[in-house]
Amino acid sequence: MAGKVKVSPQFKRLCMQFGKILGGESEVEEGPVCFVMRMTNLRETILGRRTRSPLVQMQMFSFESLDKSGRALCLGETAVHQNQVNRLMSNLRKRGIKVTALHNHWLKENPRLMYMHWESIDNPVAFARKTKESIAFLG
Repeated sequence: MAGKVKVSPQFKRLCMQFGKILGGESEVEEGPVCFVMRMTNLRETILGRRTRSPLVQMQMFSFESLDKSGRALCLGETAVHQNQVNRLMSNLRKRGIKVTALHNHWLKENPRLMYMHWESIDNPVAFARKTKESIAFLG
């Protein structure tokens, strides 16, 4: 990155609040994009080997394109065990969040993992709260 992007103090504060609600580390990327990562406690094996890889364990959330009314493009992603898919999807949908993808990343993992992605145009704080409520049962 050639030069530092100027980001308003309000955006930075909103990003920190977004990360705090979601229980993860927040950072502001070029855009500006607020990006939050959080590790899960999934106990997985892939090809019979225990994994703690961030590629498996990471939950990711972001917001960007904040408008004057305080709404932004908000995105989320997590891995879930196959038997948790319907509950998570229902939790997100009943809070007005669109589930946009559900797919696997790995073969021969145990227990079976699926990756879910979701999106909404929303106030980032409201989205963070809705997401937190939706994923709370994952542990």
